[in-house]
Amino acid sequence: MKNRTSILKPEVIGLITGLVNGIFGSGGGAILVPSLIFIMGIEDHKAHATAISIILPLSLVSSFVYFRYELVDLSLTLRVASGSVIGALVGSSILNRFPVNILRKVFGLFMIIAAVRMVL
Repeated sequence: MKNRTSILKPEVIGLITGLVNGIFGSGGGAILVPSLIFIMGIEDHKAHATAISIILPLSLVSSFVYFRYELVDLSLTLRVASGSVIGALVGSSILNRFPVNILRKVFGLFMIIAAVRMVL
């Protein structure tokens, strides 16, 4: 039974991540990073990088559905994406410079801020 549970963990994490992303349009990192670290036992830096790699196909599929239902503001998307690409280049370049304890605190802080903003 343990092997079956271990084998299914990534699929269950993926299913939950996909559902949250599909419903809310975000949440990949919020679900994936803690799941990869605390459930799958992946090292923090590797979990952040892996989550980003997982979010790519997740976002492509969700974007396709959103485009199909005409829910995307393409002009805004292109403008924000241009800045996001620069930020992604910088962020991915400096990820390994953050000690794990700082990385967890900064990530947790962003999660708390996002949660408070969503509630208020």
